[in-house]
Amino acid sequence: MFGSVRFALRFTAHHPSPRRRLLYSVRPNSLPSLSASFATSAPQAKNRMHRSVPGMSPSLRDLKPPQRFGMTELDRDQFTRDVPVLEAKIKAEEVNGVLKSLRGHVVDLPKTKSIRPDPEDPNARRIMLRVAERDALPESVRAYLDSISAELYPYSIHLGYDHWNCVLPHEEGEDIPSSYTQTGHIVVNKLNTIHAQFRFFDMEVIAGEPNFVTQTNESGCVFEFDFSKVYWNSRLHTEHARLLSQFGKGQVVADAMAGVGPFAVPAARKGCYVLGNDLNPESYKWMTANQKRNKVESRLRTTCSDAREFIQRAPLEAWTKPFVRSEATTAREMALEGRKRKAQLEAMGLKEFPKEDPKPQTIDHFVMNLPDSALEFLDAYAGCYTPLLSVEGFDRTTVTMPLVHVHCFTRELEFADAQRDITQRAEEYLGHAVSPDSEGYNLHWVRRVAPNKDMYCLTFRLPEAVAYADK
Repeated sequence: MFGSVRFALRFTAHHPSPRRRLLYSVRPNSLPSLSASFATSAPQAKNRMHRSVPGMSPSLRDLKPPQRFGMTELDRDQFTRDVPVLEAKIKAEEVNGVLKSLRGHVVDLPKTKSIRPDPEDPNARRIMLRVAERDALPESVRAYLDSISAELYPYSIHLGYDHWNCVLPHEEGEDIPSSYTQTGHIVVNKLNTIHAQFRFFDMEVIAGEPNFVTQTNESGCVFEFDFSKVYWNSRLHTEHARLLSQFGKGQVVADAMAGVGPFAVPAARKGCYVLGNDLNPESYKWMTANQKRNKVESRLRTTCSDAREFIQRAPLEAWTKPFVRSEATTAREMALEGRKRKAQLEAMGLKEFPKEDPKPQTIDHFVMNLPDSALEFLDAYAGCYTPLLSVEGFDRTTVTMPLVHVHCFTRELEFADAQRDITQRAEEYLGHAVSPDSEGYNLHWVRRVAPNKDMYCLTFRLPEAVAYADK
C-alpha cells in the first residue's frame, strides 16, 4: 500500500512539554516492534531511582509497557498492563498526616490517583503504596502503619495506552531517537553519511514534499537555505547570540567558516562590518541571498574560498578596501543618514566634507565555527599581517591584534582535562603558547554533542609574533 516509504506522525498527548511527545512510526515492509515508556521530569526520575528491594512493585524500578511485534497499525488495547501494589486503609480525616509521614513510599505515577475511596467504608480512604508485598516495606514504615491501625490490601493498578508518554519503534540494533529539532516544514531522518568537506548530512524524507529549501528566524534575521546541502543547527542559537554580544557596533568581523551566515548576517545587522567566507558554494550562495534578504549588503562582503586562504588575505583586504563607515544599520536608517549629511553640506555651503570620517580598516574578531577541524586552521595566522608592513600609511604600533574565536570538539568531559587537551592542540597548530594566562583568553563550554563529546569555543588574542611572522 505504501511501498517502501517510512511514515512518521508526531503528536502531543496531555502534556505539551517536549519531554512528553508521542511518536508512532509505521514501516510497511518490515516487522517493527512498538514499545512505550514513561518520560518524567528530572526530579520525578530521581525520586523513582530507589534501591531494588525484593517484593517492590515493578512500577518503582523499571516500569515498562508490553512490547508488541509485527504491528503495522496501532492497536491501543495492546498496551495495557496491571501493576500490583499494596493499599493502606486509613480514616479519611487522617489522609494529610499519613501522606506526609509516608512521603516517598506512596505511588506517584502520571495520570494515576494514589488515593481512592474505600469501596466498603465511606469514612475511610485507601492509599496506594510503592510495594507489592508487606515485607518489602521498611521496618519503620510497617511500625508506623501498625501504630495507626492501617489495614493492608493487595491492589492492581491498571495502565492503558493513555498512561504512556512515549511510543517509539524499537528493533534490536536500532537507536531510539532521544530528541529532535525543527527547521522548516518537512520531517527528515539524518543518515550516518556526512560529507566530510562541507559537513552536511545525507537525508531521508520521512514526511512531506522532498523540498529542502526552508526558512528560519534567528537573532532577528531571516535565513533561507537548502537544508540538504548546507550545515545548520538550530541548537546553536544560544552560542550564536553569546558570541554576537561580544561584537561591538562599528567593529570589523572576519568569519572564515561562515556557512549561510548565522554569525555574519546578524553581526552586520547589529552594525558591524563583516567579511564572510565559506568554502561550500551552496553556503556562499545562501549567505549572499541572506545578505540581501536582511538588507546588509553595505556591511557584509561574501566570498567563497578556503578558510586558510581567507585568513591569510583578510587583514590586507580590510586595510586596503575598507568599509565606508556608517552609523545606520538598516536601509531606512541609511537613507535618513544620507539626507542628514546632504543637509549638513548644504548648510555649510560645501559639495563634500573636507575630511572623511575614519574608516574601519583593522579586524577586531576572527570567527572559526567549524568545530570538527577549525583548530587545524590556526597555522594560517602565521604572517597574515606581514603584507601590511609594506603598505604606505600602515603603522603596526597603532594596530590592536584581533580576538580569535575558534570552536572545537573534545572527548575530555572534565573541564580541566578539556582545557589541557584544547590548548595543547591550539598551541601545536598556532605555533605559539595558548593558556589561561594568554591575553583575551577564554574557554567556553558550548554543549554536549554526544555522550563522550563536548563542544567548546576557545578565545584568545592573536599574538603579534604570529601575525607578523616571516613567511
